[in-house]
Amino acid sequence: MDIILARPRGFCAGVDRAIKVVERALERYGAPVYVLKHIVHNAHVVEQLRKQGAVFVKTLSEVPEGEHLLFSAHGVSPACWEEAEDRRLQVIDATCPLVAKVHQEIRRFAQKDYTILYIGDAGHDETLGAIGWAPEHIQLVRTKKDAESVSVPDPERVAYITQTTLSLLDCEEVVATLQARFPAIAAPKKPDICYATSNRQMAVVSLVPEVDKVLVVGDPESANSCRLRDIALKLGKPAYLIQDASTIDKEWLAEEDTILLTSGASAPDHLVLGVIEFLWSHFSCSVDERSFAEEDVHFQLPPI
Repeated sequence: MDIILARPRGFCAGVDRAIKVVERALERYGAPVYVLKHIVHNAHVVEQLRKQGAVFVKTLSEVPEGEHLLFSAHGVSPACWEEAEDRRLQVIDATCPLVAKVHQEIRRFAQKDYTILYIGDAGHDETLGAIGWAPEHIQLVRTKKDAESVSVPDPERVAYITQTTLSLLDCEEVVATLQARFPAIAAPKKPDICYATSNRQMAVVSLVPEVDKVLVVGDPESANSCRLRDIALKLGKPAYLIQDASTIDKEWLAEEDTILLTSGASAPDHLVLGVIEFLWSHFSCSVDERSFAEEDVHFQLPPI
């Protein structure tokens, strides 16, 4: 078996920052430190932080008044900030700066009274937070079919914004449809799909022709991990999203396979190494790491 190991893979700067924020808060204030929803979409990361004293909650009402509360990397709506203030919670904001940029764009277009077409997944934490910044101005668009049917009050005052973890291939199709229907549509000043999402997707696109099957290490709740699997499937190769080595079914694989191994932006690299060890233990393997981009992005931690 030949394993092609894609690089870059694993933690992006926003995920790394969010995890460090929780760890620093625990060091400074001690347990418990509360986190609204999951700090990042990876069960392994969440469980490790839970063992250190983080308490993950679904609603602010679960947090005792006056306690420390972290907002996750996916960002939240203004309503969450207001509720936290009402409950006198000491908020630490771990919103990824690239998600915060999207929030700023939404506010900018809303102030100009634009209709904002938000391209994103309904119900995703990032989508819910983003829409909350201007719900009266935003319509959710996810597919080309949605783009073909959406209506706006003024075609001359319309803009599009995207979730940061979308598939580049799918998003281009949706944007092209919107641009054909609304020639005056305004775009973000810079692309919203984040650098890490783009790099990992382009590595998969480039390497898929060389392989028989694709393994993506990531959580089912991780949008960017699911995209990597979906891109490989769309390009005609069997692809499997696995949380770790324990979720691999050996029946998927054969000794003569060439496997592409990668991971989403919220998956710790030790899980990828665990997959390699699993494959080594069951097959005769070689590993060839292929690098498509160097990532040296680092985000400053917020006040803690």
